[in-house]
Amino acid sequence: MENKADNGRVWLVGAGPGAADLLTMRAAAVLATADVVVHDGLVGADVMALVPAGARLVSVAKRRDRHIMDQTDIGRLLVAEAQAGHVVVRLKGGDPFIFGRGGEEVEACNAARVRVDIIPGVSAALGAAAAAQMPLTHRDHASVVSFVAGECRGLAAQNWVGLAGKGRTLVIYMGVTGAERIAEKLIADGLAPDTPVAVIERATLPTMRVLRSLLADLGGMVSRESVQSPALIVVGDVARLGELSALNALTKALPCPAY
Repeated sequence: MENKADNGRVWLVGAGPGAADLLTMRAAAVLATADVVVHDGLVGADVMALVPAGARLVSVAKRRDRHIMDQTDIGRLLVAEAQAGHVVVRLKGGDPFIFGRGGEEVEACNAARVRVDIIPGVSAALGAAAAAQMPLTHRDHASVVSFVAGECRGLAAQNWVGLAGKGRTLVIYMGVTGAERIAEKLIADGLAPDTPVAVIERATLPTMRVLRSLLADLGGMVSRESVQSPALIVVGDVARLGELSALNALTKALPCPAY
């Protein structure tokens, strides 16, 4: 007689940057088989609409100073559901292995001898850049790209020296709340106050905004434009690039060179 628990497994699935049609074919196929979907708060409604009707939804949304479930408990949840014989889809915005804590969840599954597989997603940075027609590398502007997490906790202790500057692009995840402190940190580390910056909000969705200014004005721009997550900050000369006719370009920022 087949043991139902033998059918249990975990899939870590990248939900991409927002638009449902940017899911990979494999991600969509696996999502259709789910018994349980453990999802982040930033996974869009269009992606969630693809969850099969019979699947049980578990939200583990994280917001600043308010986590429904801590990371250790998420790992335990995935293991317990798989050991109960369920196909568990852990649905994450962007890619599971780029600031998605996917590595910790793989470790939890491996420690419990639960089968776990990863389906990569279009990362938020790559999806946002493509939607804004803003190349993160460009022969005339940047040959190096760095991704950092801009959460305020421990920000001062992080070493970002050399991550931004001439010929480099810095992409900051989770930096909206600490935008002013991030700008101060970068300037204190030697980056010019007039370095171009862009904020890409709700990337790939119909309500996407691309806001541009200078590093010294980053915090002010985020505040006066009421920027909300999900949003990415791009620092470097490539922040000037993009198809302006398709964007809501900021007109109230500090004076910038004509693009």
